[in-house]
Parts: sequence; C-alpha cells; structure tokens
Amino acid sequence: MILFPAIDLKDGQAVRLLRGDMEKSTVFNDDPADQARAFVAAGCDWLHLVDLNGAFAGTPVNAAAVEAILAACPDTPAQLGGGIRDMATIETWLDKGLARVILGTVAVEQPDLVREAARAFPGQVAVGIDARDGRVATKGWAETTDVDATDLARSFEDAGVAAIIYTDINRDGAMGGPNTAATEALARAVSIPVIASGGVSSLEDLTRLRDTGVIAGAISGRALYDGALDLSAALAALKA
Repeated sequence: MILFPAIDLKDGQAVRLLRGDMEKSTVFNDDPADQARAFVAAGCDWLHLVDLNGAFAGTPVNAAAVEAILAACPDTPAQLGGGIRDMATIETWLDKGLARVILGTVAVEQPDLVREAARAFPGQVAVGIDARDGRVATKGWAETTDVDATDLARSFEDAGVAAIIYTDINRDGAMGGPNTAATEALARAVSIPVIASGGVSSLEDLTRLRDTGVIAGAISGRALYDGALDLSAALAALKA
C-alpha cells in the first residue's frame, strides 16, 4: 500500500483544513517546495497535491507553488487535484511534469470528459470522490449532491481511470481516523485501485487500511505535520 503525504495549497502556502472548511485552515509551511523536499527526503514514493483555491475557483490558482514542487522533486511522481476541469488544463499539467491529475467535480458534472482524458492519457487520470455521509460533494466540497459515491465509482469501471481517491469529508483533518469500513466497501465494489483519504492519523490507521487487502493507498496530511505520524517510520512499517 502506497502512503501519499499531502500538500494542500492555499494562497501559495502549505495548509490543512478542518473538514474542508476554507475558514478553518492552519498554515504549516510558507514554502510548499521545501515541504515537498522534506517528504521526499523521508522516503516517500509519491506526493499528493491539492490546489484548494483552484477547487473553488474552477481553474488553477496555486500553479506557481505546484510548479515549484515539481522543480524541487523531479524524480518523485506527484498527483494533483483542484480546479482541473477541462482537457486543456489536464494536458498543461501533464506536460509540466505531473504524473497524474485528479478529476473531482467534473466526474459528476462532465463524466464524458473523464473518459476522454483517461483514453488520451492512460494511467495519468484519477477520479476524486469526496463524500459527506456517502453523498458526493463538488466544487471544493461546497456543494453536496444526491450522487451516491459507490454508484459514481462504478460508473467509471470501463473508463480506464488509474485510481479513485476516496475522501470522507467528515474525517478530513479531524485526526479521528479514516472511514475504513466505507473505503473498504468501495474498494470491493470496483476493480479500480482505491486510495483512502481523510482522517489517516496513526500507524494503526495505516495498518488497518492495508490489512483490508483491497485498499491500494492512503493519503495523510495533518498527522504528518503535527508529528502524530512519522513519515519515515510509517513507510518502513508498510514495506516491512
């Protein structure tokens, strides 16, 4: 199981939100590229990036910070979500060196775009499914739809997407542990690799996710910044 350290970008800084609330953000590093270098030095295999402003704006906002991270860590693959809602933006980011883009809002509003992108860029398009009580939220989690998270995941079974990043919004940044049961159920419902996000805050959380045998990865943010989870130790434990 891959552990993805998260760098969430707001106003050019590395921050963490509480349950997706932009008004409840904590700045952890003024230099996101420096934070990325620290994660890479600890041994991570991937980086998970989110343009929080972009998720609300519907277009990239923290592009300079993302580009600085890519320049600082050229040998570590990175995936990015937030504000990626058309083919031109997808192509631009992949050309700039991103290994994978994450499509969230458009997965609900323009599913054909996801399919087109997955065909055009095999292995480089993931779907972000962010759910509140099992229902998908869009536009930076500002709007909750009537779409069931599992139904949305199943709709992309034949699309060729590389992964599904499943976030339980109520757990995100709350340090209360992930929704392992819901994530496992989603992973068993589809053949697409599923990455858990939201609330991953201890080595025990990671081992529970891994021991399901069906979850391909986990994303952690606040726990790494707060020191509740040591990245090097966690990576070593997962590889043991």
